[in-house]
Amino acid sequence: MGTMNVSLPDALKDFVDDRVRKDGYSTSSEYVRDLIRADQVRQAERQLVALLRAGLESGEGIPVTKAYWARKRKALDRSRA
Repeated sequence: MGTMNVSLPDALKDFVDDRVRKDGYSTSSEYVRDLIRADQVRQAERQLVALLRAGLESGEGIPVTKAYWARKRKALDRSRA
């Protein structure tokens, strides 16, 4: 595991210490890791929204039926052969 040292103004350090105490974190590192994980989730959600928008704006949709998937599987099988 890597190590990262972060300098904080006293007010932010006090805030972190307060969150650790009140939210049941065992260390400030655990709190910061939780913040980073939450940011990763937000980033993934933004990417998903962008992909969904791109899909919606990509043109008229097509029906996805059993026949559609059968054609896709057949094309995949041909490409593997």
